[in-house]
Amino acid sequence: MSTFADSTFTPPERIRNFCIIAHIDHGKSTLADRMLQLTGVVEERTMRDQYLDRMDIERERGITIKAQNVRLPWRLDGTDHVLHLIDTPGHVDFTYEVSRSLAACEGAILLVDAAQGIEAQTLANLYLAMENDLTIVPVLNKIDLPAADPDKYAAELAHIIGCEPEDVLRVSAKTGAGVRELLDEVVRQVPAPRGADDAPARAMIFDSVYDTYRGVITYVRVMDGRITPRERIRMMSTGATHELLEVGIISPDPKPCRGLGVGEVGYLITGVKDVRQSRVGDTVTSERKGATEPLGGYRDPKPMVYAGLYPLDGSDYPELREALDKLQLNDAALTYEPETSAALGFGFRCGFLGLLHLEITRDRLEREFGLDLISTAPNVVYRVVMEDDTEHVVTNPSDWPKGKIAEVHEPVVKTTIIAPSDFVGAIMELCQSRRGQLGGMDYLSEDRVELRYTLPLAEIVYDFFDTLKSRTRGYASLDYEEAGSQTADLVKVDILLQGEPVDAFSAIVHKDAAYGYGTKMASKLRELIPRQQFEVPIQAAVGSRIIARETIRALRKDVLAKCYGGDISRKRKLLEKQKEGKKRMKMVGRVEVPQEAFVAALATDESGEKKPRK
Repeated sequence: MSTFADSTFTPPERIRNFCIIAHIDHGKSTLADRMLQLTGVVEERTMRDQYLDRMDIERERGITIKAQNVRLPWRLDGTDHVLHLIDTPGHVDFTYEVSRSLAACEGAILLVDAAQGIEAQTLANLYLAMENDLTIVPVLNKIDLPAADPDKYAAELAHIIGCEPEDVLRVSAKTGAGVRELLDEVVRQVPAPRGADDAPARAMIFDSVYDTYRGVITYVRVMDGRITPRERIRMMSTGATHELLEVGIISPDPKPCRGLGVGEVGYLITGVKDVRQSRVGDTVTSERKGATEPLGGYRDPKPMVYAGLYPLDGSDYPELREALDKLQLNDAALTYEPETSAALGFGFRCGFLGLLHLEITRDRLEREFGLDLISTAPNVVYRVVMEDDTEHVVTNPSDWPKGKIAEVHEPVVKTTIIAPSDFVGAIMELCQSRRGQLGGMDYLSEDRVELRYTLPLAEIVYDFFDTLKSRTRGYASLDYEEAGSQTADLVKVDILLQGEPVDAFSAIVHKDAAYGYGTKMASKLRELIPRQQFEVPIQAAVGSRIIARETIRALRKDVLAKCYGGDISRKRKLLEKQKEGKKRMKMVGRVEVPQEAFVAALATDESGEKKPRK
């Protein structure tokens, strides 16, 4: 066991808390690997690539989904220091993970690929770090690549941050070149945490996870005072009190210790099984002589995309509720509420930060909790104002109000796209086709341009990112943030089977796109729904107006098989008799849509099943 785990409290002036922020694929996890090896907390025989990416999904996709913290020992000029590193995700859908990590740090390593330069998401994370008054350490990675141009991108980085190009550090996370110097600079540049050692204990919860055997494990950063095992603590937002069974550090595996002092990052175990007792952003204090003022929490994330999640087997509904409870503990950006669908039964309406977030959440529910799920097509939140001035908030097409609508407000986002200047025309054409308005355009260097567009969120959540990547040969990067709402000409398209609407297939689309959605869905369902004994019309309707129709032909028995020759009236009589029977059958028959048809119809590129490229 590490000596750090057994030692007494580390003085705050010898602690450095920092995180790594970067775009996807710029080498955050690889740089963290080199730091783990250099500081000796991971032995060579147990080392593996992307060591801190613990989830199977992270390793398969090569992306970081969860921020991970680790405690590293480092010696500089004869003094032992403790470094707390938090490795953060790079994708826009996991910005909330990044914002929570930044609140637990005093410094951030801004990592940029020396062959690609700064990307949209890197800029977004940089602004987040600046809002939190963090010390920024600019670093160029992958300097060993043949395509690397460190001088050009160091100048670009210096221009954005406001430092000199020679201040930008150059490393290769793959070979380990420059990583030792980087850790030295982190100790020199990042300020030590400030806090009162003798004040009542206050610690900020920045993450938590559910363990089947030990209950809720809470990750905290101590701001004031000390937290020791066997004392009683109080959660300031809920007022719940617990006894601390274990206090420890992550280095890189959990290790119990004698307590956590000012500036230290670690975990607490109380043995509590109720997942609602430990909320991210809450303040932990001592029960006796505790603090009276909680720490400033995090801004609650606002869901951008809503989708319904339903179990394939209705009896799995209680398991799905429990799974969402446990997953929300580990992913505070997930919101959900129960809902029912005539076609799919009982399920939950879940809010996500984006399409990849929806896909990863569904993946985790299926893998970690063994559930089989259907997700409905994603929707954004609309505000509908009626002619009598009543307002409705619509997150689900089935909530669309009946009656005369005065106006519909849809959410819009401010989008930043960074790409090589050769692709400006293609990007502008794509954004205009998605009802975008150009907000501005800047050249970061002679061959790289930043475009700012205001776009409806509904146009982004489907396949915008995929189309952008294919039009720019993978070079463009995208970031977006909320920017209020605008009025738009939107309609609800219903899909009718035998005149009955099927709520799971309804969608809210722009008036110009209604016909395209209706015809595509009708023709898809005609292929997926098995033929019945009677003819089934599939219609797409806007209000009472039918805009598209397909027909599933009836299965017919060959009633003329026994007629050899003879009078035509005999054959006609048999066919008429069959026709009457089909008519009667149609009156009493119901179209059963198999679950496979729901899964296949909703798993189009519109529903986000298509894998977003990194």
